[in-house]
Amino acid sequence: MSDWLVLVLAMAAACLVVLVVALLRNRRAPEDEDPSETPDVIEYMTMMIGVVYAIVLGLAIAGVWEARSAAQDHVQTEAQALHEISERVRVYPPDVRDRIRGDLDAYVGHVVTTEWKTMADHGRVTSEGGRLFDRIRADVTDYQPKTDFEAQAYQPLVDQVTAADTARNSRAESTGATMPGVVWFGLITGAVVTIGMVFALQIRRTRRELILAGLFSALIAFLLFLIWDFDAPYSRGIAASAEPFLTLFPHLPG
Repeated sequence: MSDWLVLVLAMAAACLVVLVVALLRNRRAPEDEDPSETPDVIEYMTMMIGVVYAIVLGLAIAGVWEARSAAQDHVQTEAQALHEISERVRVYPPDVRDRIRGDLDAYVGHVVTTEWKTMADHGRVTSEGGRLFDRIRADVTDYQPKTDFEAQAYQPLVDQVTAADTARNSRAESTGATMPGVVWFGLITGAVVTIGMVFALQIRRTRRELILAGLFSALIAFLLFLIWDFDAPYSRGIAASAEPFLTLFPHLPG
């Protein structure tokens, strides 16, 4: 089931539940009930609950969006560091240069195919990816420069390996969900309470009020879906992509 279909179903279900409850409540309400006599304190509480919940939703969306952006930055940093290694080894002898570039291609190819799917499905990186990266580190650090020109290039290459390793570790740490379960409990409970307060205002069965109640519930469903979609930076619809690897290593299959 696609994420867009999940979104449509969630919004439709939220609207349907609110409309059904409103209609049932209106049908069972006493004939002498006057909706205009809603106490001022209930209107005040409804307003305050809505404002507080809107702030919580905004903070949650900002948090998951920041995590998603950070995840994409980790990918960009890692890909750029590996690309720099591939370019800077041109000063090394052909056999050493070709071996390092071959190991770089093997690692990047594994990341964009096997490891990316593992991150999306299981929320972790692969041990094979770690082994391939260790081979790149050994290629770079174990080489003994033969000339002053090679010696000048050696330390920057080691620094790029360190940068790539740091970015890979950061990518591994951000593969899982970023929102704790207790936060989800608060968000869902808050949505139920906020929508439930609509009925405390004794809405009538007019077309305008029913449409507004349905749109309000659909908006909350959409925002919760947005948080859920951003919550796993590498696996859901609006996720960080492996595009930086494919852009900087265009000769590898996507």
